[in-house]
Amino acid sequence: MRVLASQFFALALLAAMPALAADPVTDAMQAAYAPYRTALFRTNSKAQLESEQAIAQAQQAWKAISERFAGKPPAPYDRDAEFAQSLAQVAAVYQRAAQQVGDRRLAEAHETLEQVRDLIAGLRRRNDVVVFSDHMNAYHAEMEHVLGQGQQAVGSSRDLMLLMGRVGTLEYLARRLRTEAPAALAREPEFPPLLDAVEASVAALRTAVLSQDGAAARAAIDKLKGPYSRMFLKFG
Repeated sequence: MRVLASQFFALALLAAMPALAADPVTDAMQAAYAPYRTALFRTNSKAQLESEQAIAQAQQAWKAISERFAGKPPAPYDRDAEFAQSLAQVAAVYQRAAQQVGDRRLAEAHETLEQVRDLIAGLRRRNDVVVFSDHMNAYHAEMEHVLGQGQQAVGSSRDLMLLMGRVGTLEYLARRLRTEAPAALAREPEFPPLLDAVEASVAALRTAVLSQDGAAARAAIDKLKGPYSRMFLKFG
């Protein structure tokens, strides 16, 4: 029954796709990105049953894309010699992540699923297609640098000054989330408060760094991921 439900979900998802972009492939990939985001969120929150369901839905949505477009993609993907290969690579990542989830290795599955983000972004980039998810990905990449390095870089005034460069980049990328959001997306009731929270988390970090307060900076760094994750789950 779970498989049948997943298949129905995938077909319904593709049938109900809004006109998000100028081509059907990008629209389909954006629609299939919703269950992918859920799978990322569920594996990160260590929810076993929900992770299994989300992975199954993401796989079915991607399978529908492969069956529909792999053989003969429309423009602008029709001149991409690696198009079918990229679709197969994404499917293989999903398969590996599904096995890890089945083995209750959710942390590993989460890391595996991160590859899907890069593969899909690379596919779009090769074909000169830009969507809002690309701006979310850019913010995420810089945020990960801050999360990974910032905690070790607040031991002195010099460290805090160097961290300010990262903060400036985060501020710029957060502004891009606002200025590059499609009008229909910006009108979604949940969008403004979620984006406000992302911007507020960066502003809190900026205040801490300007105050030369290492402890406050570390606390602010710890609070960056939550607002982004909530926005990514809904709109990423």
